[in-house]
Amino acid sequence: GRASLRLCSTRGTLRGINKRVIDRIIRVDHAGEYGANRIYAGQMAVLGRSSVGPIIQEMWNQEKDHLKKFNELMVAYRVRPTALLPFWNVAGFVLGAGSALLGKKGAMACTVAVEESISDHYNNQIRTLMEEDPEKYKELLQVIKQFRDDEREHHDIGLEHDAEATPGYSVLKTAIQLGCKAAIFLSERI
Repeated sequence: GRASLRLCSTRGTLRGINKRVIDRIIRVDHAGEYGANRIYAGQMAVLGRSSVGPIIQEMWNQEKDHLKKFNELMVAYRVRPTALLPFWNVAGFVLGAGSALLGKKGAMACTVAVEESISDHYNNQIRTLMEEDPEKYKELLQVIKQFRDDEREHHDIGLEHDAEATPGYSVLKTAIQLGCKAAIFLSERI
């Protein structure tokens, strides 16, 4: 159904929101930003003191801001987190550390694969919210558009730092993106 909710940031009341759609969007985006934080934590554990450490740290700092915002939106919209967070905690860290064990290029290949998937996912959400009611979901659209642009920037940083030179790049990228699609599907629903 539809519900009337107050947003923390605007203190305004939203009437007639599509609660089912908003719950799925906020739940999966929170899970995605949580997972991204764990990926960068894993990469930093391996490469934090290397020449690429400051670049990874900068991207991680943006992901921390994204997660903070989705934590706020979960409260504002009264959305429960996915039950899979404990799994994403471990899986994200393992993916980050594992890709970093392949070296700088491996970590950047992981970044390209994940950020491309998330950018596409955010674009799908933007289309959904625009079809629903762009004025009603103005704040959420603004957040998602900004975060999509940040993810695109991370994607481009990965390409600039030789992601495509990783041995088996296309196989690695495809595998990671399949994992992202599965994580998105599950996090929206569980």
